[in-house]
This record gives sequence, structure tokens and C-alpha cells, in this order.
Amino acid sequence: MSDLIQLQPYDEYNQALESNVRPSDWQNPQPSGRYNLVVLGGGTAGLVTAAGAAGLGAKVALVERKLLGGDCLNVGCVPSKGIISSARVAAAVRNASEFGVKVPDGVEVDFGQAMERMRRLRAGISPHDSAARFRDLGIDVFLGPATFRNSDTVEVNGVPLKFKRAVIATGGRAQAPPISGLETVDYLTNESVFSLTELPSRLGVVGAGPIGCELAQSFARFGAEVWLVASERGVLPKEDPDASEVVKQQLMRDGIHLSYSAREIKVRNDGSQIRMRSDAPEKELDEAVDQLLVAVGRAPNVEGLNLEAIGVEYDTAGVRVNDKMQTTNPRIYAAGDVCSQYKFTHAADFMARIVIRNSLFMGRAKVSALTIPWCTYTSPELAHVGLNPADAEKQGIAIDTFTQPLDHVDRAILESEDDGFVRIHVKKGSDQIVGATIVASNAGDLISEVTLAMKAGIGLSKIADTIHPYPTQAEAIRKVGDMYNRTKLTPFVKAAFRWWLGSKG
Repeated sequence: MSDLIQLQPYDEYNQALESNVRPSDWQNPQPSGRYNLVVLGGGTAGLVTAAGAAGLGAKVALVERKLLGGDCLNVGCVPSKGIISSARVAAAVRNASEFGVKVPDGVEVDFGQAMERMRRLRAGISPHDSAARFRDLGIDVFLGPATFRNSDTVEVNGVPLKFKRAVIATGGRAQAPPISGLETVDYLTNESVFSLTELPSRLGVVGAGPIGCELAQSFARFGAEVWLVASERGVLPKEDPDASEVVKQQLMRDGIHLSYSAREIKVRNDGSQIRMRSDAPEKELDEAVDQLLVAVGRAPNVEGLNLEAIGVEYDTAGVRVNDKMQTTNPRIYAAGDVCSQYKFTHAADFMARIVIRNSLFMGRAKVSALTIPWCTYTSPELAHVGLNPADAEKQGIAIDTFTQPLDHVDRAILESEDDGFVRIHVKKGSDQIVGATIVASNAGDLISEVTLAMKAGIGLSKIADTIHPYPTQAEAIRKVGDMYNRTKLTPFVKAAFRWWLGSKG
């Protein structure tokens, strides 16, 4: 296995993964003629673009420098959710007595087995992203680094690929933030943390965004002592502050030590450990940890593409695209993490669909028309779609907000999952939904109902008229609809009802 690709430990499961997404005996095809579309990058955006275009009859080449499947399969969504699921079971066992279930003393988490389970499941999913599958879809799959020679040619391992249109879908990678001393220590990122086979007794996590919070909570539930260092903006700073507070409180209940408003972080080797220091208004941090996970900072993968030669502009945030996903070179498009502020697999999927329509069929699909939800998979989960109050204020949109706490939702109460809420924002004076935040055990599933309503133009009053099974946590969404409907009972309407009912007495 080359130095460029690190699948550790190199056990039967990672070998199976490699055989699918980077087979050692793979022979790149011989290109014949000009391609309708050359796709650079075999992550979600690239795979969806290539498969969709080939399915419509286009002649497609797909180029991947490292592992097909990209971050999502190899170092992102799939492995992270694999270990999150094990960590949730560990937490459920510890809390079993609350439900009248007695668990013997001495029950322990086998971290190595949990990680092996993740690798086994990841390998089982990998055929969907395999080189062989995409070859069988009629796509020419090239493994190796690519570089643009001009506006109609990409070169892979010295072989030129002529194209009519090209798509840059090379994704992004972890990038170390400016932390004093970081270059002197060995630290983990999302690209290496899933290679661990032993649980660190003491883990430091820098960054309290989605990745930092998810992994900090998981490792704490596995039994590690965890220190989570947040920026001055706190835990999950891009979310509704009330929602972030619910998650923060659960992180603390899970035993995580939080360092708030850290202004400057310094790290250094301290024997066999890493010492973390930061100054914070509430409490100074000075701890030695066995492992350090840096979960903040991303950089677009644009190195070596020779974008300057073809007039494709980019900066530290990524490749510049217009609303149709077109770069500053009209023959070149981009999709996914390399160009988007929404660094989610599902966002990359739908950007790819826009690219297919616009690049091959002169379409006019716009990324601004997408309604993109997202979810942080902590316990409880935190999901969001559309505008929040700060967004609405910036855009000059007056809103009304309705919130249903889960401690008044029977299913949540019965499952002891009543920390959280459903909050929906509507345009003031109407039932048009413009945004929502949900904090609940399955918020990522619940948010889809609101997303569908927004996309289809279904108002909040219609949700109130929709029967939801009882008891479910989704009933909280209907209850928010009931709240809206009650606002229509103005004093005049109530007086009219009293008159009508009295006259019929």
C-alpha cells in the first residue's frame, strides 16, 4: 500500500475496503476520443456526478487520487456514525438502571472491538463506491493524480484525457489551525482518529463544532477522560444558542471537561503525553493528555490541479463558483466540499445533480434554490434547516417563532429523552415556514418533515392538520402547528365563536 493511502490497522476489513476503493491490481483504461465529462474526485459529489451523467448516456471519465468514496466513506460520515452507535449503546447500558434493568457490575467497553465493528461495516458498505461498480456503469475509472493541461485536457499519470466539460469534485481535508507548538506533537484529525485500536485514557479535543462534539462525546462514553476546548463562541456556535446549550449540558453529564472561550491554545510534548494549555475567563486549562484530536480547520484540495493555467479562481475557502456551480472557466464546474460552505454529503449529492443538468444539458438549475438541512449526531442530535432568527434579521425578514419543548411530548418523556425541543420559524403573519431547529434523540430524522414542507410550500397550519401516530416524538412537530393555529383565535374570533355558540344554545 502506498504512503499516500493510510488504512490502519491493515486487517482483513481494511484490506477488503482497499480492494474496492483502491484495488492494487487496477489497470487504468485507455481513453478513446473526447469525453462529455471528466470528473476529478471520487467522493460523493464526484461519484454522483459520474454515475448520473453515465446513466443519461454521457461518455464519462472519473479520476481519483486516493480512495474512492472520499471522506464520507473512509474518514467521515460512515466511520464516525459507526463508533457513535457503539458509544450510544455504552451510554444506554450505563443508564439501564433508570429503566429498571439491572446490569452486572464490571461491564466494560471493548474499544478495540467497537473499532473493528466499524471497520467491518465500512468495508461492507464500500462496494457501492468501488472502482469495479463504476466501471460496470460504463465509466472509465482512472486512479492517480490529475492535473489540467489546458481547458479541454486533463492528464492522469501522463495520459491525456480530452473533454468537453470537466467537474472539480476533489473535496477538502483537515488543516491544522494556528495552535502554538502543534507542529512539534503528533496529533489526530478525522483522517487518522479512526485508525485507533486502543482507547486513550485521556483525550484532548480542540474544536467544539460538529466533529469535535460528536467524537468527544463518543470517546467519553467509551470511558476516556475528555477535555474539549471550544473557541470564544462556545459549543456548536453556528446553531441556535438554546439548542447548543442542550447539547452542552449533555456533554457535561457525560463527563466531558469543557474549556470555554479559549483565547489561545498552546501544546507541547510532556514526556509520553501532550500538554494542553489555554487561558479562559472562567478557568485556565493545563492538562496532559495521551492523545490530541484537532477537530477544526478545513482546506480545499486544489494542489497540483494547475487551476491557474485554465483560469479557475480559488482561495482558502475553495474554488469560486456561480449559482449554477460553474467556475470562472465556463467549461469547468465544481461541486462538493471543494467549493461549498455546506460541507455535507447530502449537499454534495444535490450539487452534483445540478452540475449534471447544467454542464450536459444547458440547464439553469441553481444551488441557491436548494433547501439544505443538516444534523450534528451528538446525543441528543441537533438538526437545522433554513433560516434562524439571526439570518432572518440580516435579510430583513420578520418572523414568528413557535417552540415545543420535548418535556411535554409523551413519547420523549416515556423514553427519558425529553431534553430538547422543536422550534419552527414562519414568516410573520403567515404560516410559511422559513426555518427550524430540532434538538431530540432522532432530530436528523425529524427535520426531514419540516424540510419537505418548506420545499413543497406546505404551511405550518397544514402540518397541524396532519395526523401523526401517537406516541411519537414527531408529534412535537404537529404540536408546533397547533400553536400556530391558536394564534388565529384572535379576541374578535373568540367573541364571534361565543356569540354563535350562545345563539345556538
